Amino acid sequence: MTLRLSNAPNARDLGGHPTGDGRRVRRNVLFRSDSLHRLSEADLEVVAGLKLACVIDLRSTDEVTRSGADKLPVPGPRLVELPIADLDLFAVITDALSRGGDGTELDFLREQAPGGGAPAMMAELYRRFVSGDQLRAAFAQAVRLVAAAENLPLLFHCTVGKDRTGWLAAVVLSALDVPRDVILADYVRTNEFSREFVDLVVSLLDGRVSDPQVVVPMLEARPAYLEAAFAEADRRYGGMAGYLRDGLGVDDELLASLRANLLEP
Repeated sequence: MTLRLSNAPNARDLGGHPTGDGRRVRRNVLFRSDSLHRLSEADLEVVAGLKLACVIDLRSTDEVTRSGADKLPVPGPRLVELPIADLDLFAVITDALSRGGDGTELDFLREQAPGGGAPAMMAELYRRFVSGDQLRAAFAQAVRLVAAAENLPLLFHCTVGKDRTGWLAAVVLSALDVPRDVILADYVRTNEFSREFVDLVVSLLDGRVSDPQVVVPMLEARPAYLEAAFAEADRRYGGMAGYLRDGLGVDDELLASLRANLLEP
């Protein structure tokens, strides 16, 4: 269920999803979102009504410096800054444009480019979510925060609410035994709420590069990206159960806490 925040359109409740044993994820306990740095007064009233105990900001220090810190109700939730390095679209574009040229500066993002362009870059990013030691440690810390009853209700977010937020949502929902197809459907819902953002980025590049559409694969939530992370978990850990246990350190006690706190009775 979307929270209908005017300046954080991808904010939504992760509750209601079914699990393999016929239960459902509790509503009004766990939320995913895009960045909260632009919240309006009306948005802040909605967020205040959630009575959040904790907000996890997954943005890098550079992203926070560039865009601004979260706006939160006062008094409000505890803010935990848990930076996870991402494929920084802003840096990719600005670095390429700074070199100047004939408008083909972003052509390396084309799917036909050597290495597969933007889609291949995104799939590799998702594989690093699983394989990278520092990234894995950050996701492990986030899962521990989500599992603690004193942190609930909890909201986690990055910038667009797609990649880092999308993988953390997939990890938590997997731990709760939500079916894979449901997790993928939740992931691609980002495309419903980020269309204006995608169109804005493309329009800003119009006339500056030969084909502004080459950035779209970096902005969309494509099933192939999330599936690349799942495949990496399969390859390295034999599946999500192994990834949770051996990759993130989610032992039986922590798994029980997740399920007790986030699932309906």
